[in-house]
Amino acid sequence: MRTSKIELNQLKIEIFGLSHSPEIGVIIEGLPAGEQVDQEKLQAFLERRAPGRSAEATARKEPDKAEFIEGLVNQQTDGTTLKAIIKNTNTRSHDYDNIIDVPRPGHADYPAFVKYKGAQETAGGGHFSGRLTAPLCIAGGICMQALQREGIEIGAHIYSIQKIYDTPFDPMAPSFALCDHFPVINAEAGEQMKQLIHEAKADGDSVGGMIECAATGLPVGLGEHMFYGIENTISRLIFAVPAVKGIEFGEGFHAAMLYGSENNDAYVMQQGQIQTKTNHHGGLLGGMTSGMPLLFKTVIKPTPSIAKEQDSISLSKKENTKLIVKGRHDPCIVPRAVPVIEAVCAIALYDALLTEKENENGTH
Repeated sequence: MRTSKIELNQLKIEIFGLSHSPEIGVIIEGLPAGEQVDQEKLQAFLERRAPGRSAEATARKEPDKAEFIEGLVNQQTDGTTLKAIIKNTNTRSHDYDNIIDVPRPGHADYPAFVKYKGAQETAGGGHFSGRLTAPLCIAGGICMQALQREGIEIGAHIYSIQKIYDTPFDPMAPSFALCDHFPVINAEAGEQMKQLIHEAKADGDSVGGMIECAATGLPVGLGEHMFYGIENTISRLIFAVPAVKGIEFGEGFHAAMLYGSENNDAYVMQQGQIQTKTNHHGGLLGGMTSGMPLLFKTVIKPTPSIAKEQDSISLSKKENTKLIVKGRHDPCIVPRAVPVIEAVCAIALYDALLTEKENENGTH
């Protein structure tokens, strides 16, 4: 079974399973002993990502119940390898019979066919499915709880769906109070977004957008220069999320339009603390946290599985053909991707925090 594994400074995370396999799961190494895991809170976090919860999501409904196999004793990590699984209960693999020979535009079907010599699993996207972000959220949810005990909070919202924009976070003091059931700050913008998603679905199409994520309560100096900067780690994890096409921190690409005098954030003393007047840098300088809120935006492409007829080719006949994708798919993946972005941010920041503690203890 092919798995995907990442090794950070302290944490090692391995994701296994397929979109339509009996189960998917995660193996985590490097968690210190004694970290409390509130399983009810974790389950609520997983349900924010779970399919079949709204009219804007896929009709595939999964409970996404996390089952801990090892590494958790009395709701606490025991310092050994942690393993958790999620069972797949609502698969319809026959919906994907026609893509065995005809690759879907926008998907990994064709390069995977070449790389694995036709031996890849295609049902539900197999190894390349967004379904595998569910066990990633187990890892991220555990890290998020550990960060909260350190006074670090993480939150995200839909920044945009196509050209409809939500109210952005206040870069100096982001508030994570969002509308119920749809992760936006501005309820009116959220309704417009939902209407656009419904229209795209009715037309057999899909839409994409952007997600803005923030973290508050960060100490100064987490991270490293160059290859081990916070931006590096977050970006590496972010691009493990299917459908992500870009990321920017702080002003991001807009900084190219500014003068240095506009983009620089002046230092000031505020109630006995050093901070900056503005936060164009998004809380990160030289790969390290500055003490200001961390902010970044992530681009999510339109869901490639759409009901419209598309041009493709027959791999066996080597000729052009038409394709209609069957199955159940999100007309917009952005709302369900919001907790996934929070999860990967939490993994990156918790790893940086563990690294900093190790350095302070003189064991690194």
